[in-house]
Formats: sequence, structure tokens, C-alpha cells
Amino acid sequence: MVDLSVDCGGIRLANPVMPASGTFASELADIIELQRLGAFVTKTVTPGKRQGNPTPRVSEVPGGMLNSIGIPSKGVDAFIDETIPLYADYDVPLVVSISADTPDGFADICRRVSVPGVAAVEVNISCPNIEDDGRAFAMRPETTLAVMRKLRQATDLPLWAKLTPNTGEIPAVAQAAEEGGADALVVANTILAMSVDIRTRRASLGRVMGGLSGPAIKPIILRMAYQCVRAVQIPVIGCGGIMTAADALEYLIVGCRAVQVGTATFVHPGAMLTVIDGLEDYCRQNGIDRIADLTGTLSAEAHDASLEWEAIA
Repeated sequence: MVDLSVDCGGIRLANPVMPASGTFASELADIIELQRLGAFVTKTVTPGKRQGNPTPRVSEVPGGMLNSIGIPSKGVDAFIDETIPLYADYDVPLVVSISADTPDGFADICRRVSVPGVAAVEVNISCPNIEDDGRAFAMRPETTLAVMRKLRQATDLPLWAKLTPNTGEIPAVAQAAEEGGADALVVANTILAMSVDIRTRRASLGRVMGGLSGPAIKPIILRMAYQCVRAVQIPVIGCGGIMTAADALEYLIVGCRAVQVGTATFVHPGAMLTVIDGLEDYCRQNGIDRIADLTGTLSAEAHDASLEWEAIA
């Protein structure tokens, strides 16, 4: 038997595979065996009710999809009363994703969702900060540090900081999140993008721009995850373009402790279980007893990491 369990960001997972926020709900129990997942990650909850963005909210593009959902939410009270109880019968850690417009708003909702049944809080600091002209909190190290310090004071639960790829300072942002009290990093959210319908000459999405996810972004997010692994001491969770076990293995090999699967579930609802089975098969075929032993095994002989920027230049 292969041991697929991993310690990640303050909790123990039966395996390193979990859903990405916004791509998972309890209704999947009608299709797959939820008990097999490493963790549950909820749709992002906000302090109050949100209608979400105008339609169209989703558009398929080569190599992936665009989405501009806008985090529709019933608010935190309804979430605590209606959503958290849905997972009480599962012996799987529940990770609650939260979002807010200000650092104080983040701290308040974090405090409110820190209730029995919640194993960890994933903080979506990729969202806009209205106190900073709408820039995402995780765009810069200083705003990342400020919001994470607020969050750390608000709960004793493990905090997972979900970073944005839409920054040129990802290692510094990762370090700021760690300094602010994050127990793990989720790398990363979607990449800002757009597409146009040439028949109507209109943007494909109702809000014009949205987040690109799927296979097209995997090489970019994999590079960012690798950079973050080298920049911090806390676990990194890879999230971006994982469609198969081979994709997940790349993230583990570069140093990620676990992975999140998103777009693949829309294509094939059983994708997460297929990834789990594929990881076990790979370990068995390669004589690996513990999947945790695979983390960070990128060969030093592949290249000289100190020369990577010089090679690009």
C-alpha cells in the first residue's frame, strides 16, 4: 500500500488532492465519493450577500476557460447555518474560503467562520482591496503583510493564503504572507485575461475581463509555485491547470505539498479521483512508499538554477 497522506498547512490530509475554491460543492456527492478527497475547499464566502457579475460569466478559450463569476454569496450567516453542516458527516478536513474588501472585513469574517467543523481558512487575498484603489491585496508585499497580520489575530485556525499570479513580485508576496502568519500558500488564482467574439465584436464576458484557468496556465503557475517553494518555509499548494496525475506530479516534484484541481472538474466531474488514483499508480510503479517523499525531488542535474535568469536574458 502506498501512503498518500501529507501534512499541509496545519492539517493532516489523507492524500494531497483537493478542489480549488469555486469548483466544488456538496452536490458532487451524487457523482463521486467525496470521502476519498484529501480536503474539501468551499466556494468563497463574503461578509454579506453578493449577486455576482453580469452574464456571460464563463467563456471557453483554447487551452482553458475564462470566468468572471464575481463571487456570488448568500453571506456568512447563511454559510455557517446552511453550508458547514452539509460536511459534518464526512471525515475529511473542511477548508473555508473567505473574501472581503478591507483588512478589517477580512478579519471579521475570518473570526466568524472559525467555528467547530472548520479545519482551516483559505483567505482569498487575490481579491480587490477598496482601501488601495482596488488593487488585489496580494499584488504587493506590504498589503499582503498588513492583511495577513489582521487575519492572524482573528483566528487560531490554520490560515492558507491564496495568492494572485497577476503580480511581478510573487516570491516577495509569498514571504510577506508567511511573515504575516500564513500556515500555507495556495499558488495561485487565475490569470487576468479576456477574449472577444468577432461576430458581435463584444467581449466574451459580461465584465470584459476575467480569470484564465486550465491547461494553458500550468507552466506559468508551476514556475510561480517553484519560486514560492524556494522563498518560504511553509507548505505551498499548487493550483493551476492540473488536469491529470502527471500535472499534479509536476507540482509535487518542484516542492508543493499538495494540489488543488479546478477546471478539470468542470470537464470531468471525477477528475480529482482520477488524479488520486494516478498518483498512487505512479508511486507503486516507481517504488515510492510515501508520496510525501516525492515532494521537492526536482533533479539538480536538470539545470543550474543560479543561471536561470541569465539564460532567459
